[in-house]
Amino acid sequence: MNISPYYLSNTDLNRFLEDLSACFQVYIPIQKENQRFYKEFVPGEPVSLGMPRTFEPLKAFLTRARETVAKDFNEKTPRQGKPIAILGAKACDLKGLKIQDHVFSGRDGADIPDPLYVDFRRDTLIIASDCASCLETCFCMSLGVSPHPQENFDINFSTLQDGYLVETGSDKGKSVIEKSLKLLSPASLDHLRERDNLRAKTAASVMDNIKKNSVPDQEHFKGIIEKNYGSEIWQQEARSCVECGCCTIICPTCHCFLLYDQKDEKSMARLRVWDSCMLKDYARVAGGGNPRAKLWMRLRNRFEKKFDFFPKVAGIYACTGCGRCISGCPAKIDIRRVLHKLVEAHV
Repeated sequence: MNISPYYLSNTDLNRFLEDLSACFQVYIPIQKENQRFYKEFVPGEPVSLGMPRTFEPLKAFLTRARETVAKDFNEKTPRQGKPIAILGAKACDLKGLKIQDHVFSGRDGADIPDPLYVDFRRDTLIIASDCASCLETCFCMSLGVSPHPQENFDINFSTLQDGYLVETGSDKGKSVIEKSLKLLSPASLDHLRERDNLRAKTAASVMDNIKKNSVPDQEHFKGIIEKNYGSEIWQQEARSCVECGCCTIICPTCHCFLLYDQKDEKSMARLRVWDSCMLKDYARVAGGGNPRAKLWMRLRNRFEKKFDFFPKVAGIYACTGCGRCISGCPAKIDIRRVLHKLVEAHV
């Protein structure tokens, strides 16, 4: 549910977060040198809302890299403490949440819902924010994602010169804002114009990235995996891969996990850990058989999942154009280059 936009001054942002901390465990984006990451809010801490996306994806809050999902196989183990409020989520991560929701929430009859995820997702407050700049690796607009959030958030902050334009995207967000009206004032037409100008400037920067790196638009992606299934492109690109799994771990849409059991003298627990389809053991079955024994096969499978499987089962490409895999890859495998090759091979 949307209400009329409000204005929040720079000086009142910390007060807003302090009030929010009474009900939520608040995480904020910060920047130190060239690093952007989340940390728990401490009153007085500088907040970098207008910066591009953080290095870690939003999924890191919703499915932990390692967590206990059951004890003695008879009950789920809910997380303890206050619900979480995540400040500064970017549009690329909000698209990533669509994939995570499809997999873990059982939406549209996709699968059996994960009760831990469903509960945590329901209780988490998503406070998004516009990108006031972009990284060289950003190409979100080629995947139909604008650099400012349009959906899937509770509240959105647009950075202005001396404050923020605040909008709501859900009843939960509206409820939070209504408790903070003493800090807010109605947004003016000048505020709206400033926001729109900043959005247009950032969008232009992203488009410059796309043109500079010859990134094709998603309208050209249909069928490119099937058409290139036997292509030498996969082997060419996989030659430098070191099989570290970084591309999948930091991807906002990747979601594969491994379950294993652990026990001590008193009890037994089932744990879930993140897994990666780029690792050789991922697809290995009993007896040692492996349908994707070669590294290039696993690279192809990663692209097939994002650009063939998910469009078919969920109607959405499982790539957000965030560029994290480009930044994190020690072998400098660039998803933009691979997509360009795949499209050019069948123009």
